[in-house]
Amino acid sequence: MVLQISATNPEHPALLLDLPWDTPLEHWPEHHLVALPRGISRHVVRYARAGDEVVAVKELAARPALREYELLRVLDRMGIPGVDPLAVVTGRTDTGGEPLEPVLITRHLKGSLPYRSMFETTMRPSTMGRLMDALAVLLVRLHLAGFAWGDCSLSNTLFRRDAGAFAAYLVDAETGELHERLSNGQRDYDVDLARVNIAGELMDLEAAGALHPSVDPVEFGTTICGRYRELWTELTRESVYPVGKRHYIDRRIRRLNDLGFDVAEMQISQGDEGDRGDTVTFVPKVVDAGHHQRQLLRLTGMDTEENQARRLLNDLEGWMATQDDYAPGDPLGARPEVLAHRWVREVFRPTVRLVPLEIRKQVDPAQIFHELLERRLDLSERAEHDVTLEAAAEEYAAGWRPPLLVQGDAVE
Repeated sequence: MVLQISATNPEHPALLLDLPWDTPLEHWPEHHLVALPRGISRHVVRYARAGDEVVAVKELAARPALREYELLRVLDRMGIPGVDPLAVVTGRTDTGGEPLEPVLITRHLKGSLPYRSMFETTMRPSTMGRLMDALAVLLVRLHLAGFAWGDCSLSNTLFRRDAGAFAAYLVDAETGELHERLSNGQRDYDVDLARVNIAGELMDLEAAGALHPSVDPVEFGTTICGRYRELWTELTRESVYPVGKRHYIDRRIRRLNDLGFDVAEMQISQGDEGDRGDTVTFVPKVVDAGHHQRQLLRLTGMDTEENQARRLLNDLEGWMATQDDYAPGDPLGARPEVLAHRWVREVFRPTVRLVPLEIRKQVDPAQIFHELLERRLDLSERAEHDVTLEAAAEEYAAGWRPPLLVQGDAVE
């Protein structure tokens, strides 16, 4: 037997050699296996030990194994919540020299459970609601990335608590397709497949007496689709605001942040005078959290915390859209890096200097700018019109108090 192991992690091939590749997966000895709950699958799947780690091993033909392996790698680079692909093993033969199916190996997601197993226990309605929200968020993230899953189900989705929240992870990408952008028809088809698959699995559990009587399989599948559409609309809808109500845009961005998404860029166009008056059309482009720190560093050289970077980039994007030489995609327009450094020079630094020097000596400039924007947003919402940064800085300075000094366990 000549094994060929395609792996992303150089530490794993040697560990994987200890597994019984000359034995069909369904007959692997118990001492190699780990008893963990798993969903239903059209393929043989087992959890096994590889050194100190637990891996999921799935038997399938070579071409789909390699295709799924590459798809999982791409999704991982895009920051999509999913299992970590480790290797594809081909060239397997049994002790008699007969060929065996290749396998795809992924890393087991610690602390996770298949969605299907969650419904075999009694859950409170609030827990069920959070499970539905997490699954809807996963579908939206996949579709924003241009990925049509084609087989969303309770068995192909993992559940895990994530810093107090509920998170869903993709397990099986075998039927998935990656596009530059999904059409509405592709999204609707994917969501409808999810509805049918989820309702079908719940009916299967119901028939086996494993589903709590309070769970309605059809209603549950339909509700997830409804939550998906609400979330998709909030993330992608075009909004039209009066020019003098810029704080409406800030409020919309905050709602997106609360949903777990960041605004990568904004498309803002100012309309002519008309029946609605002078208006601004706002279309956000969203990404998963963790994007902005790197983006701000690349554009301005400023190294900040993630929440600070998000807030500063939101302001930068809004400011750039008001500049005459801002023309995305036009080679004659100013480059984003040029505009970003102009923003630092003309907006960021002068804004920070509005605050007295004794405050600037004790608070990071990015934090000052962030707090001034928050103060301006609060004042604008209360006044129901845009308030100047100068007014926000004046109130900020008047209410500022020096941070507490901490020494050991005592607070002075």
